[in-house]
Formats: sequence, structure tokens, C-alpha cells
Amino acid sequence: MTTSKTVSPLTTHVLNTADGVPGARMALSLHRLDTRMALWNLITIGTTDLDGRCSDLITGEDFTAGMYKIRFETGQYWESLGQTGLYPYVEIVFTITDQDQKFHLPLLISRFSYSTYRGS
Repeated sequence: MTTSKTVSPLTTHVLNTADGVPGARMALSLHRLDTRMALWNLITIGTTDLDGRCSDLITGEDFTAGMYKIRFETGQYWESLGQTGLYPYVEIVFTITDQDQKFHLPLLISRFSYSTYRGS
């Protein structure tokens, strides 16, 4: 995780649309694809805050062009609420070509569906 003094160029926000609340305390991980080995390398792990946000995923220095994925542990999240969901996890795979831009990738979830988009 980055330090609080550093602004991460990559952020996410989880919204539980079924209950109309933030996806608080959801475990997630950020990975970068090593194209030579065709393997995903773990960069960091984190947890969303009480507002469902995770804003310290990677430093600007480490944010380079390439393919990334954020893995959200949605199954554990639903279990923590005493519910079951269809998806044990959700992975958002995306490509960064201009590492000087900021990227916000929200995840909207219910027990049986999810959606994502590039936010601002």
C-alpha cells in the first residue's frame, strides 16, 4: 500500500447496490501481468474502508504501462453479511497505456450480478 502522503493514480470504490450501501471491508488484491512469463504478479493487497473505497493501491512510481487486474473477494464479503452470492470473486482486468493519467475503477455488486466502468 502507498503511504498517506502519496496519491495513488489507481483507485477503486465498491458499492453494494442490492442493499444501497458501500461495499465496506472487502478484501482485494492488485496484480500486474508479466507478459514474458504469462503470469500475474501480486503488487499489493488491501481492504475497502467503511465508504467502500480503496485509494492507496499503488504509487505513481510503480504504476507503469501494462495489463493489470484487481481481484475483489466478493464471496467472503457476502458471507460476512450472512448471505451467499453467485461469484466467489470478481476480477477486473484492464490495460494502462498512459501511466500519467489517474484511473478510478468502481465495482457495483449485488449477490447475483456485478458491473464496472472507468470513473473519474
